[in-house]
Amino acid sequence: MIAMSEAPAGQVEQGLRLSTPVTEVDGVGPARARRLASLGIRTLNDLLRHLPMRYQRELAEGSIADLSMEGIASARGTIVNTRVMGGMGRGKGRFQATLKDHSGTLALVWFNADFLRHKLHAGMVIRVTGKVKAFNSYPQMVNPRWEAIETEAQAPTAAAQERLRPVYPATDDLGSPVIEGLVAAVLPSLLPQVVDPLPAELCRSHNMPVLAEAYRMAHRPGHEDEASAARRRLAFNELLLLQMGIAIKRYFNESRLKAPALRWSEAIDGHIRARFPFELTEAQQRVVRDITGDVQRSAPMNRLLQGDVGSGKTVVALYALLMAVANRMQGAIMTPTELLAEQHYLSISRMLEGSNVRLALLTGSLGSQSAGRARTLEGIAEGKTDIVIGTQALLTESVKFADLAVVVIDEQHRFGVLQRAAFRQGNATGTSGGDAAIASPHYLVMTATPIPRTLSLTVFGDLDVSTIDKLPPGRTPITTRLVGPEKTDDVYRYLAQRLGRGEQAYVVVPTIDAAGHESATQLKSVHEHVALLADKYCRGFKVEAIHGRLKAQTRESVMEKFRAGKVHVLVATTVIEVGVDVPNATLMVIEHAERFGLAQLHQLRGRIGRGTHGRKSVCVLVAEPTTDEATQRLQAIAGTNDGFKIAEVDLQIRGMGDFFGTRQHGLPPLRVAQLPEDLDLLKLARRDAEAVVRADPGMIDPSHTLLKRILVQQYGKTLGLIDVG
Repeated sequence: MIAMSEAPAGQVEQGLRLSTPVTEVDGVGPARARRLASLGIRTLNDLLRHLPMRYQRELAEGSIADLSMEGIASARGTIVNTRVMGGMGRGKGRFQATLKDHSGTLALVWFNADFLRHKLHAGMVIRVTGKVKAFNSYPQMVNPRWEAIETEAQAPTAAAQERLRPVYPATDDLGSPVIEGLVAAVLPSLLPQVVDPLPAELCRSHNMPVLAEAYRMAHRPGHEDEASAARRRLAFNELLLLQMGIAIKRYFNESRLKAPALRWSEAIDGHIRARFPFELTEAQQRVVRDITGDVQRSAPMNRLLQGDVGSGKTVVALYALLMAVANRMQGAIMTPTELLAEQHYLSISRMLEGSNVRLALLTGSLGSQSAGRARTLEGIAEGKTDIVIGTQALLTESVKFADLAVVVIDEQHRFGVLQRAAFRQGNATGTSGGDAAIASPHYLVMTATPIPRTLSLTVFGDLDVSTIDKLPPGRTPITTRLVGPEKTDDVYRYLAQRLGRGEQAYVVVPTIDAAGHESATQLKSVHEHVALLADKYCRGFKVEAIHGRLKAQTRESVMEKFRAGKVHVLVATTVIEVGVDVPNATLMVIEHAERFGLAQLHQLRGRIGRGTHGRKSVCVLVAEPTTDEATQRLQAIAGTNDGFKIAEVDLQIRGMGDFFGTRQHGLPPLRVAQLPEDLDLLKLARRDAEAVVRADPGMIDPSHTLLKRILVQQYGKTLGLIDVG
């Protein structure tokens, strides 16, 4: 969060401004500019915000005999000999030198640096800086930085004194020392231009430096405490900005949007519950109370319903939709995949069989010019359809609702943050000019990927949260086994045994076919695996495939046969990750499990263990992890069935930036703040943001002008703050 000063260009040292392209800095030619651009550095503003990822302690210059093996050390002396080892030319050789002072000798080695034979020679006095290691009982530096000095009596420079040296994110052909040098060259010019959008009294109350000083301490810390203080201030900036955007958005939703206040009564409640084939659990009852309390108000419900795989979220969502129908209005449920939309349509149709509720399914498979689509759209527009179930096809301009009251968005983490607002009806219901209320439906967004507390305050910070924290009775726990590829024969022999007992199984592979990927022997695919299972392991059983390229009619035909028990093994891609519910399926094999994300593995595993028959459900992960992260994921999924614990582990492994995908949500990634480590700082930012918005929701006070401008620039589009004002 940086603002540029309005100082005239002539008052800025060397004419360098935050907006100046890096190409105007000495030493940055076209090639180096391209390398900097690959790091996101195109202007001096970008360079200033390119912060060190860590620091190395550089010890003060000392004698060779006193060099420490800890940290980075500096020494000076005279070169007594040099030689090149290995082939010469094209930088292939290893250059060696021996440095001597009054106390001892130091071996120096540079790899792939035979060109140094033209630069370093016996008799030169140089200073070297680098990591010291013992080699054959003698101290040695490998690839040290060096500088020639005119005489041994020359005093050490400031760079030779003890300091914390910043280590920047860099590339193979643009090292951290180069970036450090560029920052050092421009920092004195840039810092006076940094304007702090936060009041000085707020910084003092939080014991934080002003923004310019924070950047100085980040790039040139005098000691560890300064580096820590800089990180805390810059992390707070990021979190405060995000929390202000969320607070303003929430205020706007509550004060400017108007939803239909739905009538609720015990009679309506009884009619809705009569459609359910089972009693709601205590956890489901609690969430229903949250929802009915929300929808009876004219302020739009904005509620997040989270619950583990198989916890019964769909029936709670149906309750909300039927509240709309009971008030002679419409409801809609949007899903990320056609398969999930189809599954919701079938399951809801079964629960509403015999009722007067009119359902429609709208997905991309209905051709834009088809007669069926035209009839569906007409029914929605004329109010002849009560509940519409579909994919993002619901967001197209051709879809017009007669009276939309409740929207359910399933698997919210698959959608961007603005897609909720796409259902908002455009008519204003007030008449007071700029204060006119904007009509909006109630929103219930659901996820089976439990959200850690820290993320619920960020990505979903404008939502109220309800949690179904208990599974329905009768669900059997899933046993998860992690095996290597060498156990494949044993796995599929076991699968065949389970099929012989009348059970069914899923087999998940990462690709539809091997074309464009590794060979089939390296990466298993749907088509080849169907043939392998049918010919070798599952003779006498029906094996079929399902994936995203199949036509909707074909996909539904395969699923119907699997539900009916006519297909025994379903070989699939991750298209079955959500929405598939076949109680007789008790076994899942996931091939190349190391290729799947942790939340994805948990979702896939949740397709089994859904029956009340009491049979043991087993998920087998066939994997050959080659990275520490993949090993962590697999150990976590094998160690627990608790989706909330898995979500916390997933956040720790991937960090917030990748947990849901900031690109998908449209939110700028946090560059400094780390969650969950900075949870206390996040809470502080949330408290401050809410206080500002309560006092000045439109941010019209002059003291907030700069902060508002930065906020709209960074989050205006992704959080809809341009509409907010």
